[in-house]
Amino acid sequence: MKNKKYVLGGEFMVSDLEAKEIFIPEDFDEEQIMIAETCRDFIETEVMPNLDRIDGQEDGIARKLLDKAGELGLLGISVPEEFDGFGQSFVTSMLTSEVMGSAYSFAVTYSCHTGIGSMPILYFGDDQQKQKYLPKLVSGEWAGAYCLTEPGAGSDANSGKTRATLSEDGKYYLLNGQKMWITNAGFADVFTVFAKIDNDRVHSAFIVERTFPGIKFNPEEKKMGIKGSSTRQIFFEDCKVPVENLLWGRGKGFRIALDILHMGRIKLGGNVIGAAKMAIDQSVKYANERKQFGQLISSFGLIKHKLAQQVIKTFTNESAVYRASRNVDEFIEAHLDTMTKEEAIVKAFEEYAIEAAILKVYGSEALDYIVDEGVQIHGGMGYSSEMSIERGYRDSRINRIFEGTNEINRLVTIDTLHKRGAKKDFALYEQGEEVIKSLENIPECSCCAEDYYENRKEAVGGFKKVGLMLMKAVSDIFGRQMINEQEILNNISDIIMNTYVAESSLLRVQKKDEAGEDVALYKDIINVFIYDTAACIRKEATDAINAIFEGDKQKIFERGVESFTCVKPVNVKEARRRIADKLIEENKYCF
Repeated sequence: MKNKKYVLGGEFMVSDLEAKEIFIPEDFDEEQIMIAETCRDFIETEVMPNLDRIDGQEDGIARKLLDKAGELGLLGISVPEEFDGFGQSFVTSMLTSEVMGSAYSFAVTYSCHTGIGSMPILYFGDDQQKQKYLPKLVSGEWAGAYCLTEPGAGSDANSGKTRATLSEDGKYYLLNGQKMWITNAGFADVFTVFAKIDNDRVHSAFIVERTFPGIKFNPEEKKMGIKGSSTRQIFFEDCKVPVENLLWGRGKGFRIALDILHMGRIKLGGNVIGAAKMAIDQSVKYANERKQFGQLISSFGLIKHKLAQQVIKTFTNESAVYRASRNVDEFIEAHLDTMTKEEAIVKAFEEYAIEAAILKVYGSEALDYIVDEGVQIHGGMGYSSEMSIERGYRDSRINRIFEGTNEINRLVTIDTLHKRGAKKDFALYEQGEEVIKSLENIPECSCCAEDYYENRKEAVGGFKKVGLMLMKAVSDIFGRQMINEQEILNNISDIIMNTYVAESSLLRVQKKDEAGEDVALYKDIINVFIYDTAACIRKEATDAINAIFEGDKQKIFERGVESFTCVKPVNVKEARRRIADKLIEENKYCF
């Protein structure tokens, strides 16, 4: 591991890292901090004063904001300088995503434009396509969008019916079909559109301009949240697309779609951090102002519990996001001698498909918890549109559906890990077999080290063993039919996700400690999270075991789970109170 330039996607299940080997948010350099501050200033001065106008979709407001973001260089963070961008690292683009995630509906507009609206051209376009479109997308002169979903093709995107046929003169492709849930459709100038050429089995992708003949738009969709984000259906009726606007090549659209989804998932994991921190700020400020029974509600134990849980979920998500983001940069750096940067980026997204799915699921569900409890802390006022937390609550819900539903992403996590193990990219099933062999002589508790970090690493190692033995058991018993056991796969996927987040958070705190920081409160976060995670993994594993085994085999596996999820007792009440007290004292997220 130490001699490798990068870790493999999913390899965290079979390998251990040292704290110094991961990137943490405390490692941001001055330039990254300045870019983040530029984003915050933009949101504070341009977005927040105009939230009602944005949600009302006032004509031109979204485009005006994109123009201003373009003037500040915020639309080209990831785009190379040769196309008028900043050419920043993936970690920096993730930091930008985090900060812009606090911009409510405009966060969706921005993320669509800078991500799925621009990146397909950057990653898969030829030189002519890049030169024509990227500078205008970077400046904000043109806005981008992405057209994949159809009425009958959501999670099963490749079942789309939109077709492309070559014109008689061979100069155009004629597109016919319908796309729905298209973000930025109300004002976008450039669309990446997926369609099957003739009777092809898989999609191709096309760069389509709004001015091309044969495009019609439905009115704006009425949505639960993200009301300021333009969402429309688009109809293509013999839409004439020049042959030179075929993106990357015939039949390669599905590959583009998958790679862009991986990117979107990891970006969403970062995006929700900004929204979560903002919701926590709103929650603690209200708790520090609202009095009941003659005292501030922030003094109540159950309010402190909610505030502390909000912090724990945000801190742990953030830890995992930036660990994975740096992995992407390391992969890119390791392959620049054999690939272009764009090719290396695409390969990196494929490599870390497991981590991307984890971050998407964990982050979106963490934010849902945070805004839900934020409303609860506000009480009746939280249900009023006068309070910002109400907008955040509605806007959060889409994240569990965006970029593939969380159900799909749980299956992506387990299916991709299974394939990596079957190909022997790393010793997944070999280690799983070793864990199963050890079950006959398992100790009552496998977590007994006295040193703080060694003890918690033993706990995380136990979590890994639970996942490994269940992966091996399911693979052996069900074989190719394992995909039909979605409930069991969901159990194992949650075990893997929580393990990755727990390890990422623990390594972050250890790295902070080794740098000489005061980490007492951060140890509280780790203690509560690992304690709670052990209980969660025990439940998920037991459910899976009961669905797989009976009799003696069932008892042996359950005994293993009990040993591998045995952790030191934690006074979670007092730990959460200490976390909440710090938040209450600072009156803002400060971790």
